[in-house]
Amino acid sequence: MKTLEVKTSSATYPVFIGDGIKRNIVDLITSTGHSYTKLLIVTDAAVDAIYGDEMVRLLQEKWPVNKVVVPSGEQSKSFAEFEHIHTKAIQFQLDRSSCIIALGGGVIGDLAGFTAATYMRGIDFIQVPTTLLAHDSAVGGKTGINHPLGKNLIGAFHQPKAVIYDTSMLETLSQIERRSGFAEVIKHALISSEDFLSELMSIRSLSDLSKSELAHMLYQGIQVKASIVQEDEKEQGVRAFLNLGHTLGHAIEAEYGYGVITHGDAIAIGMQFALYVSEKQLGLSLNRLELKEWMQELGFPVQVTPDISTKTFVDRMIGDKKARGGSVQFVLLKQIGDVTLQSFTKDELHYWLEEWKREEGCL
Repeated sequence: MKTLEVKTSSATYPVFIGDGIKRNIVDLITSTGHSYTKLLIVTDAAVDAIYGDEMVRLLQEKWPVNKVVVPSGEQSKSFAEFEHIHTKAIQFQLDRSSCIIALGGGVIGDLAGFTAATYMRGIDFIQVPTTLLAHDSAVGGKTGINHPLGKNLIGAFHQPKAVIYDTSMLETLSQIERRSGFAEVIKHALISSEDFLSELMSIRSLSDLSKSELAHMLYQGIQVKASIVQEDEKEQGVRAFLNLGHTLGHAIEAEYGYGVITHGDAIAIGMQFALYVSEKQLGLSLNRLELKEWMQELGFPVQVTPDISTKTFVDRMIGDKKARGGSVQFVLLKQIGDVTLQSFTKDELHYWLEEWKREEGCL
């Protein structure tokens, strides 16, 4: 088992990564030093079918446990499911010494975490990720739900008390889900080091990754995020660097329809655009074509669909929570590991998106 510590201005907590460590979940939770009266597991239908009963059985060895199951997919990050979980928490009589267990991927982590942040003005929660994508979302304390007009616009910063990442639970992921999570690993490499990126680009098939290789890759990605979150917990500065590819990516998710395209695939397209602008504006010397071909080989989409107008995407980006005064703070690379923020107006975004789409042949 690998362990690392996340330190922020408001909290310090462990991340446990290992094969089969869910069997030791009672000991791992107890090792944090926190004492709980009750636990409420929040999960989705797909994860519940595989791990729900086992997790209840394991946790019931020490605590009273209840479980609430929401539909699978991004659509569950909604006001309706948020209220539903609160109702279950009240009915189960969770108190301020209770804890919510987020068993699932990024959607469950965000939804359960936001419930924990707001129930009785804030109770503890623990992340138990079951997807590759959640290696990014489970660390850092961002929680929230979506609004029909934008992704993650309603939420709170609420750090977990621990992250328990059992890599054996990744074995049930589809190739699409594996790829979605791997996009965030690529992002972490781009904003941190050429060595990390080169290591990733030696991977030719995500299905061939061994458990030890997967654990190592996750550890590196989480280390990158943890170091940034430690410096800037509430995204007042360098934490925004973690949004590489996310400005256009979130616009793609919202416009295509949540669940129609995975988060990772949308971010992959967003990173292609960000790297194009970085090359043209800042002289980034990355071999963008080589990276694009490698990502295509892994199955990623690398361009937007031509039937959605540039204006539509730009309007979505201007409405993103990262927009300031009608301009968008865009994450760009001077070089791999050398990240900067640059503001673009609506007209500038339109120009660069048109130029990129023209080069990619998707106008």
